[in-house]
Amino acid sequence: MDLGFKVTRLYKFDGQGPVKAVCDVSIDNQFMVKGFRVVEGKNGLFVGVPRESGKDGKWYNKAFPLTPESRKYLDQVVLSAYENS
Repeated sequence: MDLGFKVTRLYKFDGQGPVKAVCDVSIDNQFMVKGFRVVEGKNGLFVGVPRESGKDGKWYNKAFPLTPESRKYLDQVVLSAYENS
């Protein structure tokens, strides 16, 4: 399956924090989403979606996949770019 996702910029962090990298993803060379994160969790690496803090102090996702297939594909593209950089 190719949904046209491509990591266009990836910045790795040094240090001990859970966020290991941030990246931008283009979709079919037509649309850019900035702020995906590669995060080290209890069960290994995962992709965090862009989010922002609301006035109530809670965090809200700004962009996210709408289907399980697109989520799986996004994870594969971002984690592959992280591991190969």
